[in-house]
Amino acid sequence: MNYKGYEAIVEYDHVDKLFVGRVINTRDVIAFDGLSVDELEASFFAAVDEYLDDCDRLGKDPDKPFSGRFNLRIPPDLHRQVVVCAEKEGVSLNAFVEKTLAQSVSERS
Repeated sequence: MNYKGYEAIVEYDHVDKLFVGRVINTRDVIAFDGLSVDELEASFFAAVDEYLDDCDRLGKDPDKPFSGRFNLRIPPDLHRQVVVCAEKEGVSLNAFVEKTLAQSVSERS
């Protein structure tokens, strides 16, 4: 589920017999639930809107969904190997890593 750039995952709680969701692309905790898909979706939208309203009211910057930037620490030898592979393909290190990660994620989806 996606709303205003926030992405959520949903699970079914068989004990309470309801759907439970949480936003996954922020460090802040945003949770919601519902008995039906429509109720779950409305709860998700309301939870995100309430989070943004609370941040505004408190003068706090909301934790935005991920920026697309991250630092990666890898062994120097692997770093060298990745650079060599990128050069052989005629692409930047960033483009090579992005393509490799996208392929890996796609294989797992």
